[in-house]
Formats: sequence, structure tokens, C-alpha cells
Amino acid sequence: MIQAFKDVSIDSVRDYWNARPCNIRHSTREVGERAYFDEVEARKYFVEPHIPGFAEFERWRGKRVLEIGCGIGTDTMNFARAGARVTAIDLSDRSLEIAKKRAEVFGLDNIEFHHGNAEALADTIGEEPYDLVYSFGVLHHTPDPQAAFRGIRQFLKPDGTFKLMVYNRHSYKVLWILLTYGKGAFWKLDDLIATWSEAQSGCPVTYSYTHETIAEELAHAGYRVEKSEVDHIFPWRIPDYVEYRYEKVWYFRWMPEAMFRALERQFGWHLCVTAKLD
Repeated sequence: MIQAFKDVSIDSVRDYWNARPCNIRHSTREVGERAYFDEVEARKYFVEPHIPGFAEFERWRGKRVLEIGCGIGTDTMNFARAGARVTAIDLSDRSLEIAKKRAEVFGLDNIEFHHGNAEALADTIGEEPYDLVYSFGVLHHTPDPQAAFRGIRQFLKPDGTFKLMVYNRHSYKVLWILLTYGKGAFWKLDDLIATWSEAQSGCPVTYSYTHETIAEELAHAGYRVEKSEVDHIFPWRIPDYVEYRYEKVWYFRWMPEAMFRALERQFGWHLCVTAKLD
């Protein structure tokens, strides 16, 4: 089993995400305004347009959804708007504060928020099972993902669905990190990926997987993978992107769209997995 960061403290992970919740800078407006949340959502799904198709928000109308690692709540709101009964958990106090405000702003009362650790869900929520457990870009940031995978089992209905996104080790971004920051030092790859995986450098934990290794990890925890696919290459020039301008890197700018999509499906950063209890 993959355990490169197992000895990292959960407190360091919490501190990292409290310092800069994911996507908090997707808008320049004041955090908490309705317009701020609208801009955050528009930017997120513009940059990562595959998320709604993977989440299948409308599919879960009237169902119970557990979201592990809700962050500031973009996907959370869309599950709730679609009519799901949502339980949302996050390790970051600051992220939860913003997500709760977001639900209040949009008048969504079908969400329960909990502060908790993905590796110890039973300490946070009750035992009633869920139709969907959803975790997008989160479980690769916990020190012991296997503990989280095992714990999630008790919260899934026998026919329930587990959807998760973890980072793809065989991706364009990993190659870019290795060459740009690591100068080819492949023996340091795990640490390089962790350090440079997010918009704010220095993430204490970031695991990466292949189709084979995530299937093995989930099998150890008692799941079978139904579908596994990769997507998402970030094509934007970072100096422009941070200024809210969308100018592609030159080699992506001249690449035909069909070729770019084929590249994303082969070497994308997001490994999107749908699993069931075995």
C-alpha cells in the first residue's frame, strides 16, 4: 500500500488549508458576497468543466450524499440545488465557515456541515448510510488514505456509489513538476508533487496514483472500481491566470481542440474513479 506521507501530522494538513482554502481566490470580490460565490463557481467550472459530468448532480435528487472535503462548497451547493440531502465535512475550519455562509446566502437548508477528519468519520457523523460518498481532490491530501477508504465503507449503502478524484501520477502535470522544479530528480518525485501540487506551494501531503494503484488501494479497502478515467490539463499561462485573464500557453494555443482533449484523456491530472462495495 502507498504510505509515503503516513507520518505527517493531520494538524499540518489542517493548517495548510486554513491558510488558503481551495479556490478562495477564484474571485476578487469580498468573500461572502453572492457575486463572489457566483464568480467562484463560474471560474471553477470554466477551468474544470469535467466536474459536473463526473458528479452527476441531478442524479442524486432525493438521495443522501456525503461529501468528504467540501472546501468552500462549490460542488456542495450543486448537490443541494439538485435536491440531494447533503452532509458535508471538511478538515479546514476556514473553509467550512465560508461554505456555511454560502449555503446561507443561497437559502439552501438541505446541507449539514461538520468539521472532521476523513480518516475518522465515525467520530464526526452518525451511522445512517449514504447513496453517494463523493470526494473530489481531497483524499490524496490525507496522511493515511487507506484509513479513509476503509472508514468510508460503513457510510455507504450496500448498493451505494463512491466517487473520488485523486491525482494521476502518469500526467502532464507530474512531468511538468519533475522537469520544472525537480530538474529531473525523479527520486524526489513524491515530495516534488506534494510541494507543487496546489496553487499555494508547500502542501504537506499529496499522493498520486495510476489506474492500477488506485484500484489496488480501493480493493484493499473492500471496493471494486467500476470506472476510472483521467481528465484535465491546465492550459493557461499562470501570470495571466492569476490576473483573471485566460491566455493559453503557446503550445496549447496552437493545438487543435480534438488533439488537446485526447491529450487530457491520456495524461490529465485528475484521475476520476467510480467504485462500489465489493
